[in-house]
Amino acid sequence: MNKIVVFCGSSLGYNPIYKKSAIKLGNYFADNNISLVFGGGKVGMMGVLADTILEKKGEVIGVIPNLLHKEEVIHVGVKNMTVCKTMSERKVIMSKLVDGYITLPGGFGTLDELFEALTLNQLQIEQKPVGLLNVNGFFDAVLLQLDKMVEEGYLKQANRNMLIVGNSVIELMEKMDNYKAPEVTHIINKVVN
Repeated sequence: MNKIVVFCGSSLGYNPIYKKSAIKLGNYFADNNISLVFGGGKVGMMGVLADTILEKKGEVIGVIPNLLHKEEVIHVGVKNMTVCKTMSERKVIMSKLVDGYITLPGGFGTLDELFEALTLNQLQIEQKPVGLLNVNGFFDAVLLQLDKMVEEGYLKQANRNMLIVGNSVIELMEKMDNYKAPEVTHIINKVVN
């Protein structure tokens, strides 16, 4: 994978472990020549991640909607910045740029982006690895919800398995590098045996 989009919060959260995880991921990207595609902000997890990579002279590509294109939000240190019209357009642009997705802790927007990436894979619009860095058990409740969706017949196990989960950067990246998209027919959710 040469370019990966990272979905994460515009806040740092209360526990410093989340900021440390963004720094670890940023260092991994820079050390392994992986370009970051991100939401273009200088605040929160986004800003820490971009700053870490920029400090090591790595490539950072920002995509920010016009409504967030304000001095207090946009990361002016990112030279490769696309300003688009809407949040939806941002996701489309990011999708076209990347080889995979990673999600770090965040809020509503972060979960929205994660589930859109999973849906694109479920529908076979894309077949890219979708990773979740489960720092400090942050996403444990989300993972339980997905298991409940399988149990209750709303999500196929094969589609649940599309979400790659790692508790550390190294574990997650190894799993993503080895990801093989499931073979499915054009009938949604029908897995080929």
